[in-house]
Amino acid sequence: MKSAKLSSDITRQYHSSEVWDTVKYRGIQTLKCPLDLWIYQEIIFNVKPKIIIESGTWEGGSAEYLADICKLFELDTLVITIDIAPRRKVNHPMIKQLIGSSISPEILSTVRSLTDISGPRMVILDSDHSEAHVLSELHSYYSFVTTGSYLIVEDTNLDGPSIAVNKWLLEHSEFIRDIDCERHGITFNPGGYLKLLPKF
Repeated sequence: MKSAKLSSDITRQYHSSEVWDTVKYRGIQTLKCPLDLWIYQEIIFNVKPKIIIESGTWEGGSAEYLADICKLFELDTLVITIDIAPRRKVNHPMIKQLIGSSISPEILSTVRSLTDISGPRMVILDSDHSEAHVLSELHSYYSFVTTGSYLIVEDTNLDGPSIAVNKWLLEHSEFIRDIDCERHGITFNPGGYLKLLPKF
């Protein structure tokens, strides 16, 4: 219990400092905890996703990181990144950038058409952090996740995403929190690594 509180305190301190928003990938502002990015490459290696859906593009650093990791692992992966007002155009052969609200009917229709292929799929939610929006995203995107893969809700160290995940999980016991993804002690996504269990 004491170590969990310590890691939580460190996470809050790190998140409230100016350090986390100086994280860059390929010189692009990425706005992630580096230890979470490390966990992402582990998940990608194990799941071998054909599709990664990311809500919240910002400058595109995380989308390019995800695509490059997939390329490094010789995966033929499409990264779909969505933002209502991205700060730059993402130019990468493995990335499809969509502009609009992640929960709009038009965007969801486009995502469905792009993901109408076989293979593992994972989802990362990191756009509007209000409870209502995160809950809407969870309801909209969980069905894209394939068995054994992940629905990751970012910034659950904040009230909005955390409360949304807690409420949503009450109705979705097919997903479990994968606490092993938090083993490095600092994460912006505590309780937000959700793994889809196989059906029995």
